[in-house]
Amino acid sequence: MIGDVASAQAVQSSTPSPAHGSVNRPNMVSVGVIVWLSSELMFFAGLFAMYFTIRSVAPALWESGPALLNVPFSSINTTILVISSFWCQFGVFAAERFQPRRLGKLHEVGKWGMEEWFILTYIFGALFVAGQVFEYAELAHEGLTIATNAYGSVFILATGFHGIHVFGGLVAFLLVIGRSYASKRFGHQEATSAIVVSYYWHFVDVVWIGLFTVIYILK
Repeated sequence: MIGDVASAQAVQSSTPSPAHGSVNRPNMVSVGVIVWLSSELMFFAGLFAMYFTIRSVAPALWESGPALLNVPFSSINTTILVISSFWCQFGVFAAERFQPRRLGKLHEVGKWGMEEWFILTYIFGALFVAGQVFEYAELAHEGLTIATNAYGSVFILATGFHGIHVFGGLVAFLLVIGRSYASKRFGHQEATSAIVVSYYWHFVDVVWIGLFTVIYILK
């Protein structure tokens, strides 16, 4: 009897208790990127504060400055950037399946891998940057530059810094795609790189929606 109890206790001690499951540690790369994006959020918050401060002290500039903006063109450019976020997320889904590239023909979109979706995201992001450069050129032709007045300064600074962030995202996509091509086996590290780049890309998209609403729409 005593032996049976001892055996039962030994079995129970060797069996892991369901109340003490394995500890799932957070991915430190993802945590680091999220913390960094939080600091970037504070940076853009400063740009928004600058915009509203200058607008409050020099409201006369906002009676003529926004009239130079091509809102329909900027709306199309914004749509391009927002759509790119969907392509980016489809690439993340493929990366989470550890599928770096397409499994079928190029026209079989449902079989695309991370690389195809990220290349499409890159194209849309590049179109957005090109559209922004074109807009700057048109505004300069109309006489609005960063040195024209306070409105020109705050407009170029706010949208320009965002454009620089978008350009940085394009460079990150090239690095992730290049790493995927170079790796012999697409694993967790490659998938993590794709995921954290998507965090950044969604971030710049959301920030642009805020900038577009404040600068182009809000009267």
